[in-house]
Amino acid sequence: MNELILTSILIAAAVLAAGHALLRKRDPRSTFGWIMVCITIPGLGPLIYWVFGLNRIRTRNWKMHERTSSWPSPVVCEWSPALSQANPFDQENFASLLNLSDRVTRRPLLPGNRLTPLYNGEQAYPDMLRSINESQESVYLSTYIFESNQTGKDFIAALAQAAARGVRVRVLVDALGERYSFPVARWLMRRNRITVARFLPFSLLARGFHLNLRGHRKILTVDGRIGYTGGMNIGDRHLANDPQRKKRVVDVHFRLEGPTVAHLEDAFAEDWRFATGERLPATQAKDLLKTQGSVFCRGISAGPNEDFEKLRWIINGAIGCARKNIRIMTPYFIPERPLVYAINTAALRGVNVELFLPSVNNLPYVAWATRAYLAELLQYNVRIYYQPPPFVHSKLLVVDDVYALVGSTNLDPRSLRLNFEFNLEVYDKDVIGNLCHHFAVAREKSRELTLAEIQERTMAVKLVDATAKLFSPFL
Repeated sequence: MNELILTSILIAAAVLAAGHALLRKRDPRSTFGWIMVCITIPGLGPLIYWVFGLNRIRTRNWKMHERTSSWPSPVVCEWSPALSQANPFDQENFASLLNLSDRVTRRPLLPGNRLTPLYNGEQAYPDMLRSINESQESVYLSTYIFESNQTGKDFIAALAQAAARGVRVRVLVDALGERYSFPVARWLMRRNRITVARFLPFSLLARGFHLNLRGHRKILTVDGRIGYTGGMNIGDRHLANDPQRKKRVVDVHFRLEGPTVAHLEDAFAEDWRFATGERLPATQAKDLLKTQGSVFCRGISAGPNEDFEKLRWIINGAIGCARKNIRIMTPYFIPERPLVYAINTAALRGVNVELFLPSVNNLPYVAWATRAYLAELLQYNVRIYYQPPPFVHSKLLVVDDVYALVGSTNLDPRSLRLNFEFNLEVYDKDVIGNLCHHFAVAREKSRELTLAEIQERTMAVKLVDATAKLFSPFL
């Protein structure tokens, strides 16, 4: 009798968990996988689904967003007739892209910004530290990795001095990313009385053991007037000019001044409230919305707490709007089928499509999976360049020398579906011209990959690549 009751309970648990996956999961492959786990592993399968398969982040964080966001979900931007008829927004393709972004994002595109690319830690870190040292009201810093090496200690010292001056300092570090160095930088910060928190620490309780859902955003705001975002974490690895540094990384970060800094601060405030429960006060800087330049920018938060299709829509939409050229630079390229179709469709329309990848990846299994996708791009005349070491960690998408999407997002399932990311949409010929020059320099240093080279891989290499491709959704 006891065995019958236990069996009935296990069957009911399996059916309920499988039914939940059937109704809630959007990807049929994910749905099928979870149903098989729930049914074929008695008792343990539903438990695994409950711990790892449920997204408790979306509902919790959206409710919090409704209470804390300083931007009340605009549907479209408010445009004056002069702005709406200005180049490039009077062009059919960019008018369409603007309309798409207005509909799928929850922050408006804002004029009057100044955006400065900062290449590698040699340019970015001194500028960031100078801003922290000059802070008067608030310093908010969010990063995936915060190392405890010399660069990390320099930031900790600056943050501690700011806190000692009475500046409101808040630091948010990802719970997995903080483990990249020892001692953990969070310990050093607490010794220096810096208010620091972890994003999604591992737990089997309410939020679950979300090993895959990581805070990958890189945001620094100072007094609500200056912001920094891009691809750089905090650590010595981004000091790329030192040839003695074995694991040095090439990357680009951006200094932002103007009204869109509020988007960075708003994104940080949402994450901080989610992680700690503390509601941060609005910045009191009187010149917060003061015009600083001619750049149009929009901050885009993406993650499993939002419609995770958002970045897919914007990236595919930008590629679909291209008329002349598309330039993509990413360290991790594991494209989903719609992205492959979008890129090849653009190439078949006559758009010059260039893809820049690192020749030596810091994650070999990602490079193997990437290689399995390249032949079907090369056969439609997509030009692919392998950049020489050091490892290039930059994430850039440029369309028609007018539009750019920059930030923390890689073109892989982890970034597009699992990680919490932050990006900037940018419209400005001068800034985009700077990035186009960056691509031109990279092209001169790189080796162009050919279709013959990919097709002539040995059978052993093809098998390794194809096997890695099987695991693409999990890499």
